[in-house]
Amino acid sequence: MFKSIRWKFIAIYFLPVYIAMLIVGVFIIKEFENYHLGMVSENLTNLGRREVLLQSIGKFEDLDENKEEIQKNIEQWPTGLKEEIFIVDQEFNIVARSKNTGTNNNAIEVLDYTLLTDSRNGKTGEKDITINNNNSREIITKNMSFPIQNENNEIKGILYIRADLSDIYKTLDKSKMILTQATLLALIITVVLGFWIARSITEPINDVTIKAARMAKGDFNQVVEVKSDDEIGQLAEMFNYAREKLNDTLSEISSEKSKLETILSYMADGLIATNQEGKIIHANPTAMKMLALSDENIENTSYDEIIEKFNKELTLSFIEENSKNWTGSRNIIFKESIFHANYAPFKDEKGENTGIVMVIQDITERQKLDNMRKEFVANVSHELKTPLTSIKSYTETLLDGALDQKDVAEYFLNVVKSEADRMDRLVRDLLQLSRLDYQRVNWNKKENNLVKIIENSILKISINAKNKDQNISFFPKNEEMKVFVDSDKIEQVILNILSNAIKYTPEKGEINISLDQENNQGILKICDNGIGIPKDDLPRLFERFYRVDKARSRELGGTGLGLSIAQQIIRAHNGDIEIKSEEGKGTNVTIFIPLVEGV
Repeated sequence: MFKSIRWKFIAIYFLPVYIAMLIVGVFIIKEFENYHLGMVSENLTNLGRREVLLQSIGKFEDLDENKEEIQKNIEQWPTGLKEEIFIVDQEFNIVARSKNTGTNNNAIEVLDYTLLTDSRNGKTGEKDITINNNNSREIITKNMSFPIQNENNEIKGILYIRADLSDIYKTLDKSKMILTQATLLALIITVVLGFWIARSITEPINDVTIKAARMAKGDFNQVVEVKSDDEIGQLAEMFNYAREKLNDTLSEISSEKSKLETILSYMADGLIATNQEGKIIHANPTAMKMLALSDENIENTSYDEIIEKFNKELTLSFIEENSKNWTGSRNIIFKESIFHANYAPFKDEKGENTGIVMVIQDITERQKLDNMRKEFVANVSHELKTPLTSIKSYTETLLDGALDQKDVAEYFLNVVKSEADRMDRLVRDLLQLSRLDYQRVNWNKKENNLVKIIENSILKISINAKNKDQNISFFPKNEEMKVFVDSDKIEQVILNILSNAIKYTPEKGEINISLDQENNQGILKICDNGIGIPKDDLPRLFERFYRVDKARSRELGGTGLGLSIAQQIIRAHNGDIEIKSEEGKGTNVTIFIPLVEGV
């Protein structure tokens, strides 16, 4: 509720009036109270200090022996209904008292001891005291005491006067009630006036707010009625003026809309926009980085001068002459990168071409992938063509009459079988790669002992190492190392690496296998002292059909797919494989496989 300016106006009117009335009320009541209490104090002082009264009592040597005469003198004093007079001797016994003041003669029990003591010592005392009457109601009284002295200034007794202040405080309470009622009435009137004044201010503001909301939704036919010449009226006039200017601006925005939409659509790539005069009006950082442009080039060089260095068919002059709708695409070859540029015009409010926006995409990686695809197809065709040619040749020879020669026929059939086996291996490897690529492999993962898998792999391939008089050594850190893997697939990877190590390590060579553990990973290292791999070939070892020595690899029966398959299998187990080698010094292959604790 208090978020509304109307209630803030009411609060602004309410608070000053309330504070002023509160201060005035407190001040009046306090002054009224002080005035009445002062009058009572003054009356009692005048009454107690009458020389005739004090002298008439002070002439008695013994107050107790003259009680009756003192009592008569007191009764003759002109007092009001609320004042009480007591004559007290030195022993605090009441000698005489005014009418209707009780029968207790012990002054200490009836009167204030402090005032009695002060007056016995020659002092005049004054004090407001609250007492309880017979109806158990508290009464506030004004108490004053005066010493009674003889002609020799000797103190004979005490004159004690007490006055009831109940009527004064009733009057004060009545005054407070009247002031409170007056304050409430003033505050109610203030709230009503404040509401009316606030309404006269907030209604025009609400009108402007409502019509501004309608304009925000697209309705620009809103007009605010101007009812005054004050600030509110000026606000309404400025609103109407702003509406008119906004309508004028919309036509300008529409001409820029096509250009802005085109720019925003292609901001992820390089973008260059130029006007019809050939001035570059925008070039994003990506485009400047792609074409190695600087801010100085953009500011001081025309579009055609910059772009003709990359492709003349992208210049504005060429597009105007050869393209009716100013749209098209071209490739840009710059340094080692290949870019594809799409260009389209942006138009003004009349629909005429006023420039072009060119979007540049980096297709270098896409081109590389396309080349790799073409190379892959060529390699597969070549790998299949060689054995098919051999099979066809030997089969034709057999059909031409070589079947009659048993030894020759048997030799030819063995060659055909060998080439068929080679094709079978190639097809199986290709199918396995395809299943790995499309994640269609049925993995048989379970908890296995990696040490046992390595030992089985060594046992299976040891005969090949013995044929070349090579020594295979295995150094496991632990007797057991638990991994969650497909044991057949991991064994395939190890056999592939060991097979390569045996193939490319000379006779009597050394192949050392170690198995270590670090950070919940099993680290398998296979090191040989073979011919090694040239440095330039290392980055491409895991490419499909890539061979370091193509002729020798094919001669040894390799398809060029083994390492690629091995990498896919290891990564499917959340591991990794690395190869380090130095030509003429050997090769080190490291395989990382997560242990059961790390899975």
